[in-house]
Amino acid sequence: MSGLFVTSTGTGIGKTLVTTLLIGRLRAQGRVVAAVKPVITGFDPADAAASDTGLLLAALGRAVTARNVAAISPWRLKAPLSPDMAASREGATLSAATIAAFCRDADRPGQVTLAEGVGGAMVPLGGRETLLDAMAALGWPAVLVAGSYLGTLSHTLTAARALAGAGVNLAGLVISESPESPVPPAETAATLSRYVTSVPVIVVPRLDPAAPPARGLPDLTVLAGAAP
Repeated sequence: MSGLFVTSTGTGIGKTLVTTLLIGRLRAQGRVVAAVKPVITGFDPADAAASDTGLLLAALGRAVTARNVAAISPWRLKAPLSPDMAASREGATLSAATIAAFCRDADRPGQVTLAEGVGGAMVPLGGRETLLDAMAALGWPAVLVAGSYLGTLSHTLTAARALAGAGVNLAGLVISESPESPVPPAETAATLSRYVTSVPVIVVPRLDPAAPPARGLPDLTVLAGAAP
């Protein structure tokens, strides 16, 4: 397996954190890693380094230049809205097929290619298409990032069932600790493990994706089939 799509149950859950941690661990193992974020909304070119795309480039050890940003995020939309709404304000068009093709073209033999989604797994792209259609067209396994907030159990199980219904294989589930958790994240993970079986369920504590990686974090490389 060379490609992995990182999606989530909603926006602001922790996709970028999980993706950057995974990049760091894989690079530390000597793996060749590429990462893309095809669609980004709320993008401000003047603050590119702080954007999700900028954080991915930093994790890859690449400069946050206009050229590098465009190379991994071809659809950069200004409005901090869902992709379909943000695109409509700029006269842009998004489609599942073009997003899938972009991710596929970024993959190379011998490397692990990570694609970070935008918003949640079923965020609208335009027309009747959602991001899930792009994932299904791409055919890569998905990592589902969920929070530990109240309500996450239903949201996560719904997203997992939607992925399965679209034929998207689940590589693993990551519980990214939310600012407010009614129970310890490990308890949330234990509950979800009863329903999401046969894949790793990993808890990541709340971190700043722009800060240096903390020690003692769980090994996420198992999600890419690269556990030591």
